[in-house]
Amino acid sequence: MENPGEVRIDKWLWAARIFKTRSKAADACKKGRVIIEDVQVKPSRNVKAGDRVVVKRPPVVYTYNVKGVSEKRVSAKEAENLVENVTPQSEMAKLKGKSYAVFVHRDRGSGRPTKKERRILDRLNPYK
Repeated sequence: MENPGEVRIDKWLWAARIFKTRSKAADACKKGRVIIEDVQVKPSRNVKAGDRVVVKRPPVVYTYNVKGVSEKRVSAKEAENLVENVTPQSEMAKLKGKSYAVFVHRDRGSGRPTKKERRILDRLNPYK
């Protein structure tokens, strides 16, 4: 590695336990869902301590400060030393509202929804 104070963003997202696998972290970067200092980044972009990383995981946009770097996945306790979650509470509140908005009650035995009912259900679901 060129600079021990820097590491690839996909490795850091995986090591800090923001994504479960490195390939999911790389896919998020490729889709433009990872932003460092207001710039969408590729998986090969290096990140260093002090950077601000924004991760879009609909419906929430998470914001993290990089406290440390690691190329290897560490335990959850040690991962706390790598990242500081500075996501606003207004964003976190979107997670609680999601469970109520998606649930739609249908009477038992009423069968599958018709095409018209399906369109109405799709309009009511803001996450589709």
